[in-house]
Amino acid sequence: MCGITGWVDYTRDLTTESPVVDAMTDTLAARGPDARGTWLDTHVALGHRRLAVIDLEHGTQPMRTPERGPGVLPRAVISYGGEIYNFPELRSELVLRGHRFTTRSDTEVALRAYLEWGEDFVHRLNGMYSIALWDTARDELLLVRDRLGVKPLFYYPTPDGVLFGSEPKAILANPLARAEAGPEELCDALLFLRTPGRVPFRGMREVKPGHLLRVGRGGITEERYWALEARPHTDDLPTTVATVRELLDDIVPRQMVADVPLVSLLSGGLDSSTITALAARARAATGDTISTFSVDFTGHTENFQADAIRPTPDGPYARAVAEHVGSDHHAVVLDRARLLDPAVRTSVLGAWDLPFNFADLDVSLYLLFAAVREHATVALSGEGADEVFGGYLWFSDPVARRAETFPWLKLGAHRGLDPRSLFHPWFVDGLDLAEYEADLYRTALAEVPRLEGENAEDRRTRELSHLTLTRWLPILLDKKDRMGMAVGLEGRVPFCDHRLVEYVFNIPWAMKTFSGEEKSLLRAAAADLLPEPVLRRKKAAYPSIQDPAYDRALITGLTAAAGDGSAPLSPFLAGEAVQRLTAKTSVGSLSEFERILVESTVRLDDWLRTYQVELTGVKGTN
Repeated sequence: MCGITGWVDYTRDLTTESPVVDAMTDTLAARGPDARGTWLDTHVALGHRRLAVIDLEHGTQPMRTPERGPGVLPRAVISYGGEIYNFPELRSELVLRGHRFTTRSDTEVALRAYLEWGEDFVHRLNGMYSIALWDTARDELLLVRDRLGVKPLFYYPTPDGVLFGSEPKAILANPLARAEAGPEELCDALLFLRTPGRVPFRGMREVKPGHLLRVGRGGITEERYWALEARPHTDDLPTTVATVRELLDDIVPRQMVADVPLVSLLSGGLDSSTITALAARARAATGDTISTFSVDFTGHTENFQADAIRPTPDGPYARAVAEHVGSDHHAVVLDRARLLDPAVRTSVLGAWDLPFNFADLDVSLYLLFAAVREHATVALSGEGADEVFGGYLWFSDPVARRAETFPWLKLGAHRGLDPRSLFHPWFVDGLDLAEYEADLYRTALAEVPRLEGENAEDRRTRELSHLTLTRWLPILLDKKDRMGMAVGLEGRVPFCDHRLVEYVFNIPWAMKTFSGEEKSLLRAAAADLLPEPVLRRKKAAYPSIQDPAYDRALITGLTAAAGDGSAPLSPFLAGEAVQRLTAKTSVGSLSEFERILVESTVRLDDWLRTYQVELTGVKGTN
């Protein structure tokens, strides 16, 4: 994992812009604490910060093809972040084709794969990656992002080229970029979804998952190189279960390749427990054990209060799995003071760069990763399983299945998570938030691949799966990436292997839930790996603190923003709505969804202030 950035401008001599390129590169220091490098030519500048994971002594970037003679430019230069899990096979094939390698790194494999196959090399990659590759012969930049969007890659078109980076902060370090937001950007910030390509900074974009961009003298062109396809599923149930297991048996060991310490995150849920059990087996084959980490809160297990999305606490189940597989388990226990620490919360916002927020879940994840980083550089995690196997409530809830919008927004609104509720109606109407949401939903539905003759249940399930994979999963992947890379920890997500996603996407809903439980297929595939209580455990969301004093502290922040005339959101917040939530915390606690709503609003205000975002075209601003 690393951080990449760069600048292409066909009207400037960028060899004179080293200070700017250095500034862009150094904003990504946390992503790559082990090394930094830049490469500049007349119309291109590439920057790189390295987190060394494979071939620690070599693999320095930006990496160039061997020089072809004095004064002759290299054929190509690459700045790359991520991991290519099938790089050993690709390397062997390239050696047979006559390539000679000077490192053991997957970076050199990607570079030489481009030399051998051109842009088609992307079809051969299995991994998570963001790639910037300058072709000196074509005078052209290629930007590539992995199929599921595990690794981030942002860009900012300019009149004569482009700025790009792993995080927005790298782009904003260039004076050509401006921190602005209009009505559409505010809508993006308020809604709990990610639209591929869109960013809450006006003028900034992200390379869409499964896409590549070409930047040349004629401008920027975009091409999709991967998409989910609708295909008939012809395997019977035993074959399907066996295939899922075979895929996981290949994926997990493949993603454990590293020259640095690697651990597994373990919540005691089905997803992380399956990954942990497979990782433990792989380690046991070499005589080693896997270390595991979970997060908990002071007094959480003893005073746990069940709700609709967290029926059971994680602690007992995580310990049961750790004992079952023989892992060296560590429980990171947090208290209210740590979660409310202003310095920590500032670090979390700085890691995100964006106004997205998962309440205390962001902060606790950041603190968990900071603790993990003291022991390891790489962590396996279970993101993607609920999206792939249909584990979320909205896959089965009748209201959500019938919703004519994104199902998680429908369920959230029913439970108090309505971004409109804290703002004046004139502000919401001015943004036209309802129509914006409806338009995004229509666009998302139009992207869903269809299978002729599919019954209504499977057709709707396919829609829900595609919506979840393309509009919900990116938020979780962004969160995992930002919180991990803020402390120099690489997160790997085996359930996001595109081979598994492609296979399970086309399995009928009746087969996915054949036992009457959510994620029946995954439970069956992991049946021999886990203790029975864990195998049968009902899905529980990532843990959240249950402390009325925490809620009161949040409300203090919200009332401060509402009452501070200099706060960016102050003119738009509805005082009566703020007072209603304040009154609720005086006698009890906020619901999970109300807490997310409050924290999201405060985060948006902090983001506007911290990044000095200029609001343009928004009703109520000058």
